[in-house]
Amino acid sequence: MLIPTIVMAAFAITLLIIGYAKGEDLHTKGLKSALDMLIDILPLLIFAFIMAGMVQVLLPHELLSKWVGEESGMRGLLIGTIAGSLTPGGPYVSLPLAAGLLRAGASVGTMVAFISAWSLWAISRLPLEIGILGWKFWFARFACTFFFPPIAGVIAQTFFSGFK
Repeated sequence: MLIPTIVMAAFAITLLIIGYAKGEDLHTKGLKSALDMLIDILPLLIFAFIMAGMVQVLLPHELLSKWVGEESGMRGLLIGTIAGSLTPGGPYVSLPLAAGLLRAGASVGTMVAFISAWSLWAISRLPLEIGILGWKFWFARFACTFFFPPIAGVIAQTFFSGFK
């Protein structure tokens, strides 16, 4: 986590310097906007990290291994796919949850299927997508992405098994 933190800090400081150089109090406006976002997102982040931590300590390793671990095979990939598609919220919820499950014993393939299904299928996004783009578009998009999460899980399981 150190390298990504350093990179993000460098980008943030660079943008602050650019905002300051442009004048018009842009750096202050940007910092105020950042604080507003932090206040909006912080409760969600706290609960997502609590959830991820609790998953690690409450779910027995043997149970996770059986259902979504390395030895779970296709069953684990399908469980990851379905769970990912049903997980509500944005990346602040799904990514800490996936990290917690990985640390607790879920396989890389299952979590790749989970994250892929969350990003491609997202049931929570369904009403908005159908409402704005219509049933035909939703069906076309869903049909085109239907096999991707399990296939991505199989690829990850084959080439990155044991990689955490």
